[in-house]
Amino acid sequence: MPVPGPGPASLPPGEGGERRRISGARAFVRVLPLLLLVAGTCHDCLTPSTFTAAPLFTAAPLVAAPLLSRRVTLLTGVAAVAVVLGLRLGRGAVLRAESVTELVTVATVAVLAVIVNILVRRSQERLASAREIAEAAQYAVLPEPADRIGGLEIAARYEAAQADAFIGGDLYAVQDSPYGVRLVVGDVRGKGMGAVAAVAVVIGAFRESAEQEATLEAVAQRLERALAREGTRGNGIDAIEGFTTAVLAEIPHDAKVVRIVNRGHPPPLLLYADGTLRTLLAADPALPLGMGDLGVWPDRAEETDFPAGATLLFHTDGLSEARDGHGRFYDPERQLAGRTFRDPDTLLTTLASEVRRHSGGGMTDDMALLAVRRP
Repeated sequence: MPVPGPGPASLPPGEGGERRRISGARAFVRVLPLLLLVAGTCHDCLTPSTFTAAPLFTAAPLVAAPLLSRRVTLLTGVAAVAVVLGLRLGRGAVLRAESVTELVTVATVAVLAVIVNILVRRSQERLASAREIAEAAQYAVLPEPADRIGGLEIAARYEAAQADAFIGGDLYAVQDSPYGVRLVVGDVRGKGMGAVAAVAVVIGAFRESAEQEATLEAVAQRLERALAREGTRGNGIDAIEGFTTAVLAEIPHDAKVVRIVNRGHPPPLLLYADGTLRTLLAADPALPLGMGDLGVWPDRAEETDFPAGATLLFHTDGLSEARDGHGRFYDPERQLAGRTFRDPDTLLTTLASEVRRHSGGGMTDDMALLAVRRP
């Protein structure tokens, strides 16, 4: 019996608990400076005068500096100095050398905490600006497809292995055309700006050829030529050895089938409405795009039934090569078999959560996911 998909308000397994832990940690951080001041006051009142609570009073503004606002940091520093001064006045020891030293130490640390807070905020502002630029670049080079294209439900997700990165060498694109809905999912060899440039070339060539070429095979050849032209402009090892694995698909408007050309890419998965899963292996494996110098032969599109209620899942090797702490790969075929999902977005959200949990959050490669469902 098929496993029911998550409900509308449900989260992937473990996601709700993780959010609660994060929320609890944030709440604790907000009150930690106050707790340190209270602990220091109790320590000072309940112990002999030879014992000092200065470490707790100095820790309060230092904890607030990188985590809380400038105002809260300043108020925490002022409160720490005021509490120490009040305690020493209460004991009539404010003019003792050790009391003066303690007051100066706490006041100095409070000033330093405000300076640290200012520097941290400036760094965060620069980081936020850089992330906004990176996000804008992602949307320009790798725009997210619409939820519905040509009567099909679409969902896409990009998970970067590098923290704070938005785009790398993985790619996807979906285009409605006179010949049906066409799509490409690929993985460019290499990292950095060279890979991003190749992504832009592939997607640009796909957008143009998907509208103009009558067959999916011709689209693949256009991508091959575009990468070849780009390779002649490059320098170094990437210009010589660069290639892109890719899978192209065409879903005609008037037939419940899908045509696929696979150029050395992980095979797509077909998830039927009853939970049955089928791996769409290529009958005639072909070399990746950009390796035409090693052999030239015509591409052959392979046709498969794509019935109503079924979902096509395209992915890059960041999914199938994600490892856990014991070096075991994540197996999407085994993990998805027998399961059903309400819509493509739920499928991708669940997959991304499971892969992060499987790898312990330490993914070594970017992961692009594209799901297409026939309603």
